[in-house]
Amino acid sequence: MNRLLDAADLTVTLAGRTILQNVSVALDAGEVVTLIGPNGSGKTTLLRAALGHVRRAGGSVAWLDRDLKRWKSRELARQVAYMPQSPLYEPGDRVIEVLRLGRSPHQGFLGVESADDEKVVHETASELELADLLDRRVETLSGGQRQRVFLGRCLVQSPKAILLDEPATFLDLRHQVELHRLLRRLAEQRQIGVLMASHDLNLAATHADRALVLKDGRVVASGAIDDVMTEPIMSQAFDLRMKRIEVDGVVQIVAIG
Repeated sequence: MNRLLDAADLTVTLAGRTILQNVSVALDAGEVVTLIGPNGSGKTTLLRAALGHVRRAGGSVAWLDRDLKRWKSRELARQVAYMPQSPLYEPGDRVIEVLRLGRSPHQGFLGVESADDEKVVHETASELELADLLDRRVETLSGGQRQRVFLGRCLVQSPKAILLDEPATFLDLRHQVELHRLLRRLAEQRQIGVLMASHDLNLAATHADRALVLKDGRVVASGAIDDVMTEPIMSQAFDLRMKRIEVDGVVQIVAIG
């Protein structure tokens, strides 16, 4: 086991309101862990707390067995990439320019690109089927293409872990499936740890190893997909009657009222 992230008993309070309370999550190399829960359950805050983007009222975070406080932001960016719900880019940016930004943690003070930087960028573009789009402006791309560009920006960081916040938002069903399959493949082939918040519990669970279920900032359940995707747990998390079914051996949860 190669532990990448160990976050224990995280508590976050914002504007006098408790957003997370005693939440723990771990991530190993090569595995996909999905965060499941209704809107407002604390999924985004958990990702941001693991990166130090929000102040914790309690708990601890360690990356690669080193406390988060001992990481410089640039140093951590060489190990961990983050893809928010709405990644930013400058109007007019071409795909190649967005991808190159991912190499900045590896570059010197002047940001001079090396031959190795260019090699990583073009290899990533090829892997994500972006090689023919490098000169296109980002705003001209489809939703699925754009998400691959932002994922590519993460991958060119050469990270050991990627944290993604609802990466399939705004994608149609086919592109959602393709994105989740791609993340699964990257985890297996590159041994990247993937921690992902998702609003589609079935799609995420199909491609994940483990799940953490949140509600109102607290843990409802945590564990292997088959243990977590149960009618009582999902009903409790979403305040709906849920039915568990299996299709070709794949567990699915559907709302019945």
